This record gives sequence, C-alpha cells and structure tokens, in this order.
Amino acid sequence: MSLFPPSLENLIEKFASLPGVGTKSAQRLAFHVLALPDGEAEAFAEAILDARRSVHRCAICQNLTDEDICPICESPRREKKIVCVVADPKGVLAIERAREYNGVFHVLHGVISPMNRVGPDDLRIRELVERVAEGGIEEVIMATNPDTEGETTARYISRLLAPFGVKITRLAYGIPVGSSLEFADDATLTRALEGRLEY
Repeated sequence: MSLFPPSLENLIEKFASLPGVGTKSAQRLAFHVLALPDGEAEAFAEAILDARRSVHRCAICQNLTDEDICPICESPRREKKIVCVVADPKGVLAIERAREYNGVFHVLHGVISPMNRVGPDDLRIRELVERVAEGGIEEVIMATNPDTEGETTARYISRLLAPFGVKITRLAYGIPVGSSLEFADDATLTRALEGRLEY
C-alpha cells in the first residue's frame, strides 16, 4: 500500500529521476511544489515546458541556446581560431567563469563510455570534425574531465583531427591552488609534472 496518492508518487518519482536527487530530496521537492500557490506552480510548470520548446543546440558549437547561433559564436570579440572542446554545457560555464579564455567552444553532449553504451556516434564529434575541416581553426583545446571516459574521448578526437594539421592541446591538470603536495595522489602529481610551466 502506498503512503501517498498515485499522482504525488508519480511526482516524487519524476524528481527522483533527476541526476543527484535521492528519494528524500525528491519528496521534499514534491511537497514544496504542492505547497506553491496555483500561480507559482503553473509558472514553474510553464518554465519547464517553455525551456523544452525554445532551447536547442547552437548550429555551430552545439551549446544550448534559444537562437540559431549562440551569443558566444555570434560575438565578434571571440577568437574563432581557437576551439575549446567540453563534454557538456556545464563545461562552458566553468571555463567562462574563469574569464581567462576568449576563444569559442564545441560541446560534445557527453563522453565516450562503453559501460553506459555511449559511443562516438552518440556525441557531437562529427560536427567538430566538420568545423575543423572547413578551415580557419588553428588550435583545439581538449577540456574533457581527467577521468577514463574524458581521456578516452580526448584521445579519440585528437586522432580524428590529426590529419587536419591543427594544434591539439589538453588542459593542464595538477595540484589545486591552496592544497598541499603531501595530500596529492600519484596520478595528480604525474599530471602536475607533465603540465609544468617555465618561470
């Protein structure tokens, strides 16, 4: 026997299906939505539907936008010769937050992950290869995560782009600012040594 009406159970299940949301968090969210005044609940539902209707992939970089071409690709101030490849739109946000990068992006919408049945054809790799093949791009920065899937994806794309003669670089990874060497694992120290800079 269920403790809640079927419609509430369904709402809880929908929230629980979101990444990082457990059962208790899903229950809290469902109860919060039920407690909203009718106008706010309708606005919440409409915001979801509106985003689903209007947000799509940029025709150039595959980032999310509500226009044909996203503001980054449209901007005349961005350096179009440098493309930073990220796994998802959150990667764009992270790099933009640093305010050090002035090139453009390419969003893959995932990484190669055989365990999750995600192959190269499931990602936006073909669009990246087409962009590079058109010419004008001098450097491609691989900014996928430094885990097995991210490294596999970066290496796969690097091999595909090698014939085009573009410079392919990888973000340097290493010791986080403010941390201590004694707490760094072997892989992090190896990356830090490989990515060392000259003073």
